[in-house]
Amino acid sequence: MVNDTNSTLVVDALNLAFRWKHQGRTDFRYDYQSTIKSLAKSYDCRNIIITADWGSSTYRKEISPEYKQNRKDKFAEQSEEERIAFEEFFEEFEASLDLLEEEYPVLRYRGVEADDLAAHLVRHKDKYNLEYIWLISSDRDWDLLIQEKVGRFSYVTRREVKLDNWNEHYDIDPEMYISLKCLTGDKGDNVPGIPGIGPKRAVQLIEEYGTAFDIYNACPIESRYKYIQALNENVEQLLTNYELMDLMTFCDDAIGQDNIEDIGRKLNGS
Repeated sequence: MVNDTNSTLVVDALNLAFRWKHQGRTDFRYDYQSTIKSLAKSYDCRNIIITADWGSSTYRKEISPEYKQNRKDKFAEQSEEERIAFEEFFEEFEASLDLLEEEYPVLRYRGVEADDLAAHLVRHKDKYNLEYIWLISSDRDWDLLIQEKVGRFSYVTRREVKLDNWNEHYDIDPEMYISLKCLTGDKGDNVPGIPGIGPKRAVQLIEEYGTAFDIYNACPIESRYKYIQALNENVEQLLTNYELMDLMTFCDDAIGQDNIEDIGRKLNGS
């Protein structure tokens, strides 16, 4: 049962576990448990919810079969030593989740990513009586979830991202962050951006035209610049990227109704 009088820690489980993978550790389950308790104490969170990936998103694979294919290709090229190291890491990760599940709700569903689970909790925080949410992840995609009473802490940078310090991290307003991502894509997830458009040019386009939809509607744009010509030629990618990356809009579609009902049972007993 989620307590409505306290802040809630929402943990990106696999993301946090890589803290120990980078150290070559395969015996981290109790350190993992202690770290979460320490973070909860630091942020005065009596409620803790664990969100965990279970494979790549089925929803996104249907939109773009190449989604995260780069990661599968990379894993396939591993040496035998690297393969064994990853197997040992994931065995310990599974053991960590089992340990955590003894104390906290663990949200994990086949073909669903932690990003969508976290977005669902933010989108429906009133439904689940989540007064203030602290997101624990080094994944900047989770900054798409930042809003009033929702902040993110990265264990990598040791920095917080909140509405009141947003401009220390980004040159655009929070509501425009998804448009920037649609333009630039996401190499880590194998989501292509518009060729020649990085963050600076994306910000310029957003300042001149508005959202990704405004930019889409403005095309074709007359220009001799190659990146504008590339935008005109690849403008449909903006709409595809929006479906792939706008967590708040599409999280429920990505999770599925049966899983959403299970989340309700786990958090509210309903």
